[in-house]
Amino acid sequence: MTPETLSRREQNKAATRESIVAAALGLARERGLGAFTVEDIAESAGVSRRTFFNYFTSPEEAIAAPTFGFLDRALERLGDRPDEPLLDSALTVIYGLADNDLIAPMAESFLVAHGHEPVARFQLQAFEECREKIVAAIRGRGGADSLDGLYVHALAACVISCGKSALEVWMAERGGDLAPSSLARLRELLTASITHLKSGFAV
Repeated sequence: MTPETLSRREQNKAATRESIVAAALGLARERGLGAFTVEDIAESAGVSRRTFFNYFTSPEEAIAAPTFGFLDRALERLGDRPDEPLLDSALTVIYGLADNDLIAPMAESFLVAHGHEPVARFQLQAFEECREKIVAAIRGRGGADSLDGLYVHALAACVISCGKSALEVWMAERGGDLAPSSLARLRELLTASITHLKSGFAV
């Protein structure tokens, strides 16, 4: 939903959530994972410890939150395009998610999670939930009645795998670089991975 469609209360809740996530990522960047507490995050975000737990169960969940947010935004936009082939829609959605304010936290979350199992577990949960939602999205599109279950689940899994592969290649290429040019490269890799899938990985 756009800010215009949110109530003032929902806008305040979204702003609080974003502040907590930004604080958690900032502390992870400055101190490293495991070197700060929920209290540290709450203080940095300007909220109470109780407020933190209204939104997240742990620092790791807060750090992984941008992955959930990015995938949910992509799925929302995917649902706005029900009458065209799924992979065409996916490419259009990636082009449309060019805002670095959305891409950068997700990318940083992925970098922080690398090699840290508790955060990575939450990110895997985000990808799994996204896969299930893609399955539902495929079944809700035109002509879906003719598709068998294997096709639907395999396609959804391939889309998720392409996205994860793009992130892994980007991390290997750019390390911890979150400059605009690096984020542009991430979008390029995401687009290329879906393009490969659309072409059947023709060599």
